[in-house]
Amino acid sequence: MSRRAEPPLGEAGDRVESVGAFTRRVKTLLETNIRPGWVRGEVSNLRQQASGHVYFSLKDSEAQVSGVMFRGDAARQTLKLRDGLQVLVYGEISVYEPRGQYQLIVRAVIEDGVGRLQQEFEALKQKLAAEGLFAPERKRPIPPMPGVVGFITSPTGAAVQDFLRILTRREWRGRVVVLPAKVQGEGAAAEMVAMLETAATLGIFDLIVVGRGGGSLEDLWAFNEEPLVRAVAACPVPVISAVGHEIDFTLCDFAADLRAETPSAAAELISSHFVAALDRVKQARENLDFGVRDAVAGARRDLEHLQSRLRLLSPSAQVEQGFLRLDDLANRLAASLRSTVQERRHQLATARSNLTRLSPELRIRQESQKLLSLWKRLQSVSPESVLQRGFTIMRDEAGRPVTRKAGLKSGRKLAAEFGDGSLPVRVE
Repeated sequence: MSRRAEPPLGEAGDRVESVGAFTRRVKTLLETNIRPGWVRGEVSNLRQQASGHVYFSLKDSEAQVSGVMFRGDAARQTLKLRDGLQVLVYGEISVYEPRGQYQLIVRAVIEDGVGRLQQEFEALKQKLAAEGLFAPERKRPIPPMPGVVGFITSPTGAAVQDFLRILTRREWRGRVVVLPAKVQGEGAAAEMVAMLETAATLGIFDLIVVGRGGGSLEDLWAFNEEPLVRAVAACPVPVISAVGHEIDFTLCDFAADLRAETPSAAAELISSHFVAALDRVKQARENLDFGVRDAVAGARRDLEHLQSRLRLLSPSAQVEQGFLRLDDLANRLAASLRSTVQERRHQLATARSNLTRLSPELRIRQESQKLLSLWKRLQSVSPESVLQRGFTIMRDEAGRPVTRKAGLKSGRKLAAEFGDGSLPVRVE
């Protein structure tokens, strides 16, 4: 076996490098030619230094790479790293010269599930759109002045407080019924579907709002679940979707009859026509007041003018004629004023009547009368009412009613219940 010849040192063209120089050349090649990008893997060997820097390994079934996230980048992350977590990291390649080891300098980390959720969102959106669920012709007009509005949301969330505060500030006269449901996490979509079905069954709502405040894609995912999206599209009552902030979109936004950027924006939409009507009533009242004042001022000027002319005509006949004309003008003026005031009052009464007719108070009184009638009928057939009419209920030792004498043995103890109390008896 011949021995492999070693290359001679120092020949022309050969270059001898130190380890440091060679590593720096490798570092330059890697960092210059490999651009920053996203890498998917599982976190392992996680450790956080007292300095705030975070070190970990990113691995999959084929390989692993070391990663480091410096304190400033780590402080900006919303995701808490842990061993075994599947993540997407964004960073650039770097070489740590003292060890001759390459590693990723990580700038951003997101959970790998976000990408999965986004894919599910787009797939379901395309599927439902192909069915025509988001078609414009399916959408119903929103009632301009709804009397009763149902709000499906968390009763403890900030969204419902903002919603009610804006309606109160704008002096809206309708009624809001909060239909409580979870808006985040497991079972949230099912609860909201149940509330939609309940609202449709009750038949008292002119409009339904489904909403919550903003959040991440995971926080809002319940509003992307297929059963809820289909329930919103199929609801017989017009629906406004008011989910999240202005930049957040859910599939419920596409299925609803109208999308509001926030619950606050939904409140402004609902009350906008009412506010406009209220402004028209206020303007009519101001016009009426102005018209009356102007008419009175004009009449006063006319009267003063007549008085000045009367003083210039000294003969008694002309004075008497002046009195007659003055009385006639006064009567015509009074009649004109009465007619004008009556007409303005009629217009104001008509506006108030229209506003009252749209108020939910009449409907509430009718429903209250129905409930009172049902309560009275229920009271008339209650056991206490029957006892007060002279009847008696026989009960056994366990308190159960005895409806037949068959099977009762002599000596058995019973209790007779009257309208004013019970009396023990025994079968003879």
